[in-house]
Amino acid sequence: MRVPIVAGNWKMYKSAQEAADFITALLPKLTPLEGVERVVCPAYIALPAVSTALQGTPIKVGAQNVHWKTEGAFTSDVSAPMLKGLVEYVIVGHSEVRQYHGDTDARVNERAKAALAHGLKPIIAVGETVDTYRAGGTEAYVGAQIRACFEGIPQEALANIVVAYEPIWAIGTGLTPTVEEANTIIKKAIRDVLAELYGADAAQQMRIQYGGSVKPDNMKAFMQQPDIDGALVGGASLKVDDFVTLVTLAQEAKR
Repeated sequence: MRVPIVAGNWKMYKSAQEAADFITALLPKLTPLEGVERVVCPAYIALPAVSTALQGTPIKVGAQNVHWKTEGAFTSDVSAPMLKGLVEYVIVGHSEVRQYHGDTDARVNERAKAALAHGLKPIIAVGETVDTYRAGGTEAYVGAQIRACFEGIPQEALANIVVAYEPIWAIGTGLTPTVEEANTIIKKAIRDVLAELYGADAAQQMRIQYGGSVKPDNMKAFMQQPDIDGALVGGASLKVDDFVTLVTLAQEAKR
């Protein structure tokens, strides 16, 4: 059985001190919720404080991005060797990075490979625009993203990769696809494409999250879908009780 994974993407919120204070409040509530992998992804500046606060606990830490090079003249960027020891996971391909920083699928592929090469676990995010969704092109679009983002990644690396399906039009808007729509896309455009690339058994073992306006009032329905293995959460992960509720609902749905 695939272990569900709920990751909170804090985006550009919380200073280092605010992040540390948040963890102090979150940890006693989140620790007992076994059977779900729990990840928090603060801004770079807060990673040392959060990593220290969570050392020796079951809560994992992730970064929000990683550069594709080991080092170099890349002002403002952070490489995988710099993150090693601070985080276990790293998000690559989030739609906001694609939109604001021009990341392509090929670049996401490079970032994922860089993470893997240094022992980090990429959460590879994919998802379509509202125009693609309205035109009925979601399945083809997301499937093409998966093929490009996994180009050259060997099958033995799959155990260290999570995929997050985040329809761009649902992120931060309060809008979501129906749970059946989300599950169908995850099954047909992600899991079935991974099966073409790596075989059915490997695809069945992959964990695939849903993301995009995930909240306590819709989490249970998403987690009850057979091909959804967790959530990549934005705004709701910034509130202690909301994040704990999301993890609790994932735990209950996947027992």
